[in-house]
Amino acid sequence: MFEFLTRAFTRQPEQKDSAARNLISLSMNGQVAWTPRDYLALSREGFAQNAIVYRCVRMIAEAAASVQMQSGQSDIDTLLRKPNADQDYAELLEAHFGYLLLSGNGYIESVILDGLPRELYALRPDRMKVIPGAGGRPHGWEYSAGGRKVRFDRPAHADQSPILHMRLFNPANDYYGQSPLEAAAYAVDIHNAGAKWNKALLDNAARPSGALVLSATNGDRLSDEQFDRLKSELSDVHQGAQNAGRPMLLEGGLDWKPMSHAPADMEFLQSRHAAAREIALAFGVPPMLLGIPGDNTYANYREANLAFWRQTVLPLVRKTARSFESWLAPWMGAEVFIHICEDDIPALNEDVGARWARLAKADFLTNEEKRKLAGLSGNQTGAV
Repeated sequence: MFEFLTRAFTRQPEQKDSAARNLISLSMNGQVAWTPRDYLALSREGFAQNAIVYRCVRMIAEAAASVQMQSGQSDIDTLLRKPNADQDYAELLEAHFGYLLLSGNGYIESVILDGLPRELYALRPDRMKVIPGAGGRPHGWEYSAGGRKVRFDRPAHADQSPILHMRLFNPANDYYGQSPLEAAAYAVDIHNAGAKWNKALLDNAARPSGALVLSATNGDRLSDEQFDRLKSELSDVHQGAQNAGRPMLLEGGLDWKPMSHAPADMEFLQSRHAAAREIALAFGVPPMLLGIPGDNTYANYREANLAFWRQTVLPLVRKTARSFESWLAPWMGAEVFIHICEDDIPALNEDVGARWARLAKADFLTNEEKRKLAGLSGNQTGAV
């Protein structure tokens, strides 16, 4: 009896862990969590067939990949400068940011040699599946390509993960992020439908359709042979942009009655512009930078470009830098700090100049404190 009471009231050592994470592990332990979206369909309908999505992704990915990152540690700087034999820094990160924007998930694989990451590769998100593990954390990842599968396991007692998985916030999934393209899917459909409407208009002689009316004086109906011949002639001779304006020869009491559209029916152009603005909003690109009419949010192009860098590009680059820091630190055996070279961004020259001016006037700070506030350390210059 005494032993029972002793065991009952003996406190177990406290462990730092989430109480809710066990619920995730109980429901999904050891099973592959399939991505809930059709990445290929979104990429085809959006990026491949929609100029607004294509331009938004290219603008963000290229701008973010142009911002240099430095750490001051030779191993990390060498890895970032030349991540693999086929790609440089900009090419790797441009692919990574493109995948992240289109799928909400970005995966980077590290190739380990002599206990350190020596090469980095961006992996396609539609080929990667998360394998949930105990405690709600991924136990590993499974990559499929060419009928073969490769599994990347996370060490049980270490944070040295072979895969860096970056995600955009998704309130409905524990393992996968949500892409801006998914949020803008309806707007993409509207924009694409407007383009198809324009194409169909051109294919039909670039004018509103009409009707061939048999005059009342000719009370007979067209025979099946006459109807088929007339239909074939209209399709072969009068449809298409190359036949625009070609005169039509009517016979047998036929009369052409053009059917015009009401102004309300022609509002598809405004609908396309509204859909384009919604797509740009989802990606965080000011519509003015895309040449979309009707947007007066910013006074001029310079303000729109500055907002693009401040609100879209730099937050994405900083998120990536912090992810690299936490991912590489266990491999390096020491704290890793990666800073962003904002001084080299032309769009931010005015902001950088104002920041340096404020620091120069701060007489109550030492030179070392000023360098720290500017994001500089050691002998590095020009990096914030």
